[in-house]
Amino acid sequence: MTPTPPTRPALQPLLDDAVIVLEAPTQVWSDAAGRIGTVPIHGIYHGDLRHISAVELSIAGTDLESIGCSSPTPQRVTFTDVLRGLDDDSADPRVRLDRERTATAGRFGERLMVSSHLDHAMLVSVEVRVRPDFAPMQAVKAGDAAPAVWEWDGARARSTDASFSLIAAEAATATDGDDLVVRWELEVPPRGRVEAAWSVELHDPTLVVAAARPSTTSTPPETDDPRVARWIDRATADLAALRLSLPDHPGDAFYAAGAPWFFTLFGRDSIWAARLALAADPSMAGSTLRVLARLQGTTTDPATAEAPGKILHELRSGALTLPKEGVHLPPLYYGTVDATPLWVCLLADARDAGMPREEVQELLPALRAALEWTVVHGPASGSGFIDYVDETGHGLANQGWKDSGDSIQWRDGRLAEGPIALSEVQAYAHEAAVRGAALLDELEEPGGEALRSWAADLRERFRAAFWVTTEEGRYPAVALDAAGNPVDSLTSNIGHLIGTGLLDADEERLCATLLTDPTMSSGYGIRTLSTSAQGYWPLSYHCGSVWTHDTAIAVHGMLRAGLREQAQSIARQLLDVAEGFEYRVPELHSGDAAVHGGRPVPYPAACRPQAWSAAAAVVCAQALG
Repeated sequence: MTPTPPTRPALQPLLDDAVIVLEAPTQVWSDAAGRIGTVPIHGIYHGDLRHISAVELSIAGTDLESIGCSSPTPQRVTFTDVLRGLDDDSADPRVRLDRERTATAGRFGERLMVSSHLDHAMLVSVEVRVRPDFAPMQAVKAGDAAPAVWEWDGARARSTDASFSLIAAEAATATDGDDLVVRWELEVPPRGRVEAAWSVELHDPTLVVAAARPSTTSTPPETDDPRVARWIDRATADLAALRLSLPDHPGDAFYAAGAPWFFTLFGRDSIWAARLALAADPSMAGSTLRVLARLQGTTTDPATAEAPGKILHELRSGALTLPKEGVHLPPLYYGTVDATPLWVCLLADARDAGMPREEVQELLPALRAALEWTVVHGPASGSGFIDYVDETGHGLANQGWKDSGDSIQWRDGRLAEGPIALSEVQAYAHEAAVRGAALLDELEEPGGEALRSWAADLRERFRAAFWVTTEEGRYPAVALDAAGNPVDSLTSNIGHLIGTGLLDADEERLCATLLTDPTMSSGYGIRTLSTSAQGYWPLSYHCGSVWTHDTAIAVHGMLRAGLREQAQSIARQLLDVAEGFEYRVPELHSGDAAVHGGRPVPYPAACRPQAWSAAAAVVCAQALG
């Protein structure tokens, strides 16, 4: 008797070999042959909803044999097939199909071009089958998406609030079971070409984000290095495709965090993307600041983690539920401990980059509220350091950038117990207080001296509480736990401290040296956790992998601290990563050591493009310039 295989649990879709075209808030995922529907991530998405789960193209009498895929821009990709079933018996393929696929905000389109080098005309029957889906993005991510009930009125597929219109000129359209079917009878002339096209217009009135106006201020840094130039070109194009706005203020753009899961506003992600890309597009800093200021916390609400002055974590159309993790987040969620001081740091950066004084003045109430939260409300547990704990039992257990449940752990692999005070958050807070004080001084507002005094006190208390000595050396612990004990893992978090003013010059050099040591430096960027830690694993999400933005933040800090040689060394590693991933750097990759002649190993569920990974190209170009 053949044993029954075990039931496989629902798994998050893998992304590393899929092809995407996008313009936020719309994205389309397929395989390299252009097929949509062969793996779970595939589909046509708009906002947080997958409108279409499968698209199947067929031509009567022939297979489609893929020979090429090219994506010159984020919004466009071309697939090429040979049609040998329609060909003659010569050695060279003489009949081909080119599909030009485009995604723009709220629209998907495909142009089909059948070309022939034969001496006779032929009639070609083309069919496209479209499967409506309307599955929530979070269900797709959880691996248990099921299609919603929908109806077709002859022009539009509709389910509850969302719908899409299907447009196909000179074609017959009908329903067939779960599919919509579009058919053409095309006559291909001798040695000629014939075209057909179809598109869908996507509608979802529940969306809380909208496409942003194109940037008119983006000026990518110039470089003589062709590899850096290719990375900058790809990265800035991806950043442009990730631009979103809120519907009531279409003139203020921000970067969506990334595809596919995070096509919305995230406080921390949008701030860091704007900071890292500041030299290329300084206007994004100001607009991101204004967007976040409008949603700044005004009351205390444990259910949403809101507090007066606090900058949000994320904004969605509806609640986000992740059953495996036991997470249920409200549509507007404030469970982040670092976005608020980072907002102040971005405002200071923007002013240094030329943001007009009157625009800074307009943000003064938000600045004061953010500083108040940082100094007064951030140290919630009474430890004297900014910390966090999830009060609901179904929010994020970790509320720094490493927000997975196992990310804060000791060298021996034990998980730290909260409230947790992260080392990098104290650095952000120190920088925010010092630079916020300078902004208040410039605006001739009171409060600067008190902020500088608070920052100086924080600096001394940090030095006394966070520094540890282990077999790997002396360095700041990743965090303090509930008892105030320093969690002694050596992590990439120390890179975030450099250039913030929290450390002195010798301490910054010591941290930079540790980050370039083989236990932390993979050769393809800085590992999130040292290889000497018990919990290290190169394919762990936050405990051994390499995150491009995380490494780029260290480069950013090293440049500010005058550690240019170390910054260039790490930036060159990220340039090798960019080349290995065809210049679209994913959210993260494996922390395996670089092998001469090899390429970086993917983390197969990593998002791409990701805003702060793309923005890393700008900082690295500055380091390598």
